[in-house]
Amino acid sequence: IPVSAALLILNIPLFLLGWYKISPKFTFFTGITVILTSLFMQIMPTQVLSTDPTINAIFGGAIMGAANGYVLKNNLSSGGLDFITIAIRKRTGKTIGSLSIFFNSIIMAAAGLLFGWQYALYSALAIFVSGKVTDAVFTKQKKMQVTIITSHPEEVVHGIHARLRRGITIINDAEGAFRYDHQKVLLTVVTRYELPFLKQVMKETDPKAFVSIADNVQILGRFYEEDL
Repeated sequence: IPVSAALLILNIPLFLLGWYKISPKFTFFTGITVILTSLFMQIMPTQVLSTDPTINAIFGGAIMGAANGYVLKNNLSSGGLDFITIAIRKRTGKTIGSLSIFFNSIIMAAAGLLFGWQYALYSALAIFVSGKVTDAVFTKQKKMQVTIITSHPEEVVHGIHARLRRGITIINDAEGAFRYDHQKVLLTVVTRYELPFLKQVMKETDPKAFVSIADNVQILGRFYEEDL
C-alpha cells in the first residue's frame, strides 16, 4: 500500500474522534488537509537534499513542527495524532508539542523493537524537534500572567475588555515603597498570542504604567480558550 493511501486510511477512525470530541468544522477542514497531503505525497517528486540522517531528522522535524504549529494556529490540524493530542489537551491543559512527543515516543519504541533502533532513534530526534517547534509556533496555548500597576485603571480595563476577552482582578490601594503614592494593581492572564494586543492596549491607555509579565503560568479553574 502506498504511504499516501495508508495515511488517508489510518485517519478515517480518527475523523470520528475529531467530529465528536473536538468539532465538526475542525474535522472537516482537517479532512481536506489530510486529503491534500496524501495527494501531494503521491504526485510530488522525491528530491534528496542531504544523505546525513541527523541533518534530515533535525531540519525535517523543524519544518514539520512549523507546519503543524501554523495550521493549529489557524484552527486546523494535519490529522493523525493531532486529533488525540488536541482532545487530551482540552481535558488536561498539556501542550500539543509535549503530548505529540509522548505518543510518538511510544510508537518509535515499538518500531525500534520491530525494525531496529538506528532509524527509530533518528525518527525520535525528528519528533522531539517537531514537538518543540510546534509549541513555539502555536502560541495560543501558552498562558502568561500580567500584573499592571497603573494610575488609569478604568481606561486600561476598558481597553483590555474591548480588545481581549479576558477577566481582570483589581487590587485597590496599592502603595509604592519609593514615593508612597497610591495606585491600583490589575491582574489578568492572557495567551502569548494575545500579548502583542495587550501591549498595544497599554501603549494607548497608560504608556507609563508598570507591567510585569510571568511566562508559562499554570491555570486551575476557568480560562476561556477559543474552540477549534
